[in-house]
Amino acid sequence: MKQFTSVHDVPNVAALVEEVLQLKQAPYTHKTLGQDKTLGLIFLNPSLRTRLSTQKAGMNLGMNVMVMNLDKEGWALETRDGVVMDGTTVEHIREAAAVMGQYCDIIGIRSFPKLQDKEEDYSEDLLNKFIELAGVPVVSLESATRHPLQSLADLVTIKEQTAAGKRPKVVLSWAPHIKPIPHCVANSFSEWMQQADVELVITNPEGYDLAEEFTRGAQVLHNQDEALQGADFVYVKNWSSFENYGQVLTDGKGWMMTNEKLALTNNAKVMHCLPVRRGLELSHEVLDGPNSLVIEQANNRLYAAQAVLKRMLDGIA
Repeated sequence: MKQFTSVHDVPNVAALVEEVLQLKQAPYTHKTLGQDKTLGLIFLNPSLRTRLSTQKAGMNLGMNVMVMNLDKEGWALETRDGVVMDGTTVEHIREAAAVMGQYCDIIGIRSFPKLQDKEEDYSEDLLNKFIELAGVPVVSLESATRHPLQSLADLVTIKEQTAAGKRPKVVLSWAPHIKPIPHCVANSFSEWMQQADVELVITNPEGYDLAEEFTRGAQVLHNQDEALQGADFVYVKNWSSFENYGQVLTDGKGWMMTNEKLALTNNAKVMHCLPVRRGLELSHEVLDGPNSLVIEQANNRLYAAQAVLKRMLDGIA
């Protein structure tokens, strides 16, 4: 595996899910695979689960791991080509990515969208330049449009919680928030669910439909109560408008997931990628109740990252 940026980099999703589950049972089986190899984790945005889970995943495989918060510890980065750098940027991505590739055998990069220019964000310019210039395998730790490690862990969690032979109904439900939130998790979750044996329903207020390239094949409903009927899993997540790019169009009153809404489902398990704003996106009663899977999802982030890194190491061993 040369890169991991979306589900499209995975030739057999079911096989990767099984590999994650096997590693979860025996996480130290390949503890020497990454000996004398270095994993560089580069963050331009805050992280808790992604940083810790990917760092530990590399360590479980015997890798040396370096972490850099480039937005705070590095030079201001220029990504445009052909510009005169007489402004605030100090280092060009062409040198920065190439140098990191000299020091690392695998690079993970995390960068959020600015939510100001749809075309710029959805071009994935920064991620694609790292892939082009680093000269080593690159794994997305979340990009402007996707969060593939999160989605892989989500799919593993659903697989674990689903009875053999059952095709579950999975609902991706929009939730309120106080600020504009990227589409990355929602886009990616929808994209991965399209490759799984599930019935996917997406529910969100009018004006919040995701880009069709990510939701094609899913049922999209603007009535949350209708969408929740018979659901086996409810994935709660906020995102800003795609059509009115990056905007917040409503306060979302009535969209928070509660036990009352959960009663409409098939006793659904509730998921969220975290961090979660309690009492806004999800009620305390749901988060602290028996239907919540948020901690197990976070646990599976470790083994999802480990499976991806293992495949990358297999390719460069």
